[in-house]
Parts: sequence; C-alpha cells; structure tokens
Amino acid sequence: MIVAEDIEKAKEFYHDLFGLNVVRDFGENVILSEGLVLQERKTWERLINASTVVGNASELFFEVCSFDTFVQKVREKQATVVAEPAENSWGRRVIRLKDPDGHLIEVAER
Repeated sequence: MIVAEDIEKAKEFYHDLFGLNVVRDFGENVILSEGLVLQERKTWERLINASTVVGNASELFFEVCSFDTFVQKVREKQATVVAEPAENSWGRRVIRLKDPDGHLIEVAER
C-alpha cells in the first residue's frame, strides 16, 4: 500500500503509465490490478493516529515488455523523471520516476 495525497490523481497516474485498473474502489482506499493498493493520506493518518510524510524512502519496481514505448509514454504524460533511461551493469535498461506524491518508481525492461 502507498499513501496518496490525491487518490484520483494517483489512480490516473498508475492507469495511464502502467495500465493498472481499479479492482475495488472504497473511496479512500483503492485496490488496483497487480495488487497495488492506494490509500488517502488523511485516512492513513487517522488509522495510525500520527502525521505522515508522503513519498518515503522506498521504491516501487515494475517491468515492462516495451521499454521504449514506456519511456515515450512517460514523456507524453510529463511524468517527473529522476534518472534518465540508462543501461545498468548487467545490460538491462531502467528509468526512475516519481508518482504525483513523490514515491520513487524504477521501471526496467523485461
């Protein structure tokens, strides 16, 4: 589960870039395909009885079949890229970006 400031914006982001669809929508909690769960920050803070900072020190990881097509989609959607596409030491291309709430995402070619 990741915390979202604006759950509608987060749903749109994960649908547009990764093709994740809403499986169950409970308003403040949303289950997306592939098992990703979103929860509004105000709900999370109420449940844990504490303030939080959205966009913590973790990283989501996805693999895509067509890396070049995905990078093109990132550019079209003007997503926030934090590390341009590069090939890592074992020959796999990756890109890192942030979602609307600042969560770090690494995407690699399959």
